Amino acid sequence: MIRPIMAAALAGALLTSQAFAAEGSLVLYTSQPQTDAQQTIDAFKAEHPDVEISFVRDGTPKIMAKLRAELEAGAPQADLLLIADAVTMEGLKRDGVLMAHEGADVSAYPAGIHDPAKFWFATKLITTGIVYNTGAPFVPASWQDLLKPEAKGLIAMPSPLSSGAALIHTVTLTSNLPDGWGYYEGLAENDALAEGANGGVLKAVAGGEKLFGMIVDFMPIREQAKGAPVAFVFPQEGVSAVTEPVAILKTTQNPEAAKAFVDFLLSTKGQELASAQGYMPADPTVALPAGYPARETIKVLPFDPAAALAAENENRARFEKIFQQ
Repeated sequence: MIRPIMAAALAGALLTSQAFAAEGSLVLYTSQPQTDAQQTIDAFKAEHPDVEISFVRDGTPKIMAKLRAELEAGAPQADLLLIADAVTMEGLKRDGVLMAHEGADVSAYPAGIHDPAKFWFATKLITTGIVYNTGAPFVPASWQDLLKPEAKGLIAMPSPLSSGAALIHTVTLTSNLPDGWGYYEGLAENDALAEGANGGVLKAVAGGEKLFGMIVDFMPIREQAKGAPVAFVFPQEGVSAVTEPVAILKTTQNPEAAKAFVDFLLSTKGQELASAQGYMPADPTVALPAGYPARETIKVLPFDPAAALAAENENRARFEKIFQQ
């Protein structure tokens, strides 16, 4: 028999749990691939069946154009953003568009991976390294290898003028490599082709048009597993990383459900989903997917999103001048 005081306590706890249960509807704007976005929604709903969540999917530039148009009209439709990079999130934070989730549990994560004020949170580490065609004259191990004479005219790379991940990569390398922007001047002198985004790089290297390229990790790792004549290298100096951050818009009509979505992505289950989708989880305690080396062998170079945002136009202009685009 449950004593009256204990019964009252249990009832109170139940009411409290119900009061904060995630329910209602949410709209997610995301740049995830369609399949990944649907898997993310399905996994979240398995944990929170009382939340109806729909999503709009497009590349980050188009998603941001849509969102900014809605904000200017005073009618934002999204509750949540899950997009490619932290620089974009820093811009939204600066503009007062985001809502902090102060209660988010980030204890499993290393310092510096999330916004310190908890306006946005990393969900993955999508690094940029070197892809090479298995018919290449040598196997690269360093960023400096792309400056070798044997690589002249055989390098493809995404342009930071059209790819946010490429801009972050450029800023990361120029901030960490001893030669700084001199490294990119060397690439230009070695006739590296800088245009488009990562997909074009993979196509060029896999097809043999180019033999080396800068590219995000998961694309060549997936294609190698399918039998494509490519392999991926994490250079010894380290790699850049975009973190596919998630954030809540301060205009959300359902903040509790939105917080539950963020909490799910940061949870062990959410991070295991990222790994199952073929990405490096941001949580260092979650195993990497097949095809990746041991986590401790991958050096992620430091990157300051706020500083990159402040210098964004300057960095784009400098790259444009070097590659005469």
